[in-house]
Amino acid sequence: MGRTARFFKYVLSVWYNTYMSKLTLSVEGAVVERAKRFARRRDTSISALVERYLEALTRPAARRGGAEVGGLPPVTARLAGLLQGKGGDRESYRSHLDEKYR
Repeated sequence: MGRTARFFKYVLSVWYNTYMSKLTLSVEGAVVERAKRFARRRDTSISALVERYLEALTRPAARRGGAEVGGLPPVTARLAGLLQGKGGDRESYRSHLDEKYR
């Protein structure tokens, strides 16, 4: 007498609150195309990219892991003060531009 194997699939149902607010943005067409390519390369959606950016932008400083620098977005805050003490005064910048565009 042969043994008959029975296979059962168990499905775990998980319910998430999937209500999402809609947001309409006006964005230049070329930017939209670049964003689509960027999202596709990272296997995500433009909506997910925008949501993560807005979350990072509006998250309280304590959750970002540091003090907020003058209310600047996270990327800008990381750059703030980077060139401090590097001779970055207005006159040296003008000299740099004069040399560059002669």
